[in-house]
Amino acid sequence: MDKFDTAILDILQEDGQCSFSDLGERIGLSPSACHKRVKELWATGVITQQVALVDERQAGLETSVFVQATLKNQQQATLNAFEKAVTLHREIMECYLMAGLSDYLLRILCRDGADYERIHTEILTRLPGVDRVITNFAIRKVFRRTAVPL
Repeated sequence: MDKFDTAILDILQEDGQCSFSDLGERIGLSPSACHKRVKELWATGVITQQVALVDERQAGLETSVFVQATLKNQQQATLNAFEKAVTLHREIMECYLMAGLSDYLLRILCRDGADYERIHTEILTRLPGVDRVITNFAIRKVFRRTAVPL
């Protein structure tokens, strides 16, 4: 990747619908050169998907909950079963295997406390291998980045 690729990625992370003409104007390349570079970024796996970011509050999902999940054991089969199961629930927005006191950190998006109670009862406590969950409610989102720092 060179400075043009980095500039293209910076712009596309802010505006995924930027035209090749606008992209070229902003970085000093022709639209066809920008198109070729973007195709290459897709082909090499640097760009993996293009999405529309939805405002969570506008969608009625105002509560972010961070859950630390501890499993009964750390056997590979247990980890695999847990990881496969969490991908099936759209309320679970992110899942990270952790080093430290808990095995996984989940970010859950829900409407409110009652909705989280449903998720806790119907989903989290039924995930394979779960021994304990610790719940932390976010008071408010200060910021959220979607752009990778290049």
